[in-house]
Amino acid sequence: MSFSIAGKTAIVTGSANGIGLAIGRHFADAGANVMFADMDEKRLTEELGEQADDSNIRYFAGDLREKLTIANLLSATLDAFDQVDILINGARQVIQSDPLDTDDDTVRTLLNQNLMPALRLSQLVAKRFIKQADGNDESPAGSIINLSSIAARRTHPDLMAYSVSTAALDQMTRSLAVALAPNHIRVNSIALGSVMSASLQSTLRENRDFRDDIEKHTPLARIAAPNELAETAQFLASDAAGFMTGQILTIDGGRTLLDPVAAPAH
Repeated sequence: MSFSIAGKTAIVTGSANGIGLAIGRHFADAGANVMFADMDEKRLTEELGEQADDSNIRYFAGDLREKLTIANLLSATLDAFDQVDILINGARQVIQSDPLDTDDDTVRTLLNQNLMPALRLSQLVAKRFIKQADGNDESPAGSIINLSSIAARRTHPDLMAYSVSTAALDQMTRSLAVALAPNHIRVNSIALGSVMSASLQSTLRENRDFRDDIEKHTPLARIAAPNELAETAQFLASDAAGFMTGQILTIDGGRTLLDPVAAPAH
């Protein structure tokens, strides 16, 4: 089996910065055609403006919470590259919430941000996968990869809404994997923790003491760079993962292995 993604076309959302940007650049360097998508047009232009004329890089700016924007993203990708083979749902937002505040609507906000755009785009792209594979019942039709979080199963009182949205994304991954398997479409997720995402970078700028706490409770004792997730995403997108679907692959330096209770008792 090959790890190659050369010649394939990928849509990467949330790719104006952080992990999405790192994955998109890695895929482009590996020979894939990449459509970078994000609502931050200024940042996309700053990061990719000079590269967007390259044969295998394009970018699209828009709010993926809007159904029309999702349709336009797919259309722009097909106009540029004629096909799509890989979807990386990387657009995520982290917002603190108060579990006891009945006026706090953060759960709805994050479901609308972290779950629904990924679901709608996955549905639309999956239909395109199926159309492209029409008449070829043996070859893989496409791969969908969702960027999730260890917060889906290791919760924090101030991150209930984020935990709920990522847990929903993980279950969406499993459900779509089963639903799309007959069409030879694979759906997997990467649950990340202790990785320098754009949101974590912003948080650390405002709370410098958080870095020591994260590193202390990560067995590998560091925060991973965004590009360390890129090769994992390439593996999931490639034929090397051809028999892998519905899986939540944890990349967290061992963070979820630790029991936060210091006392050796249960």
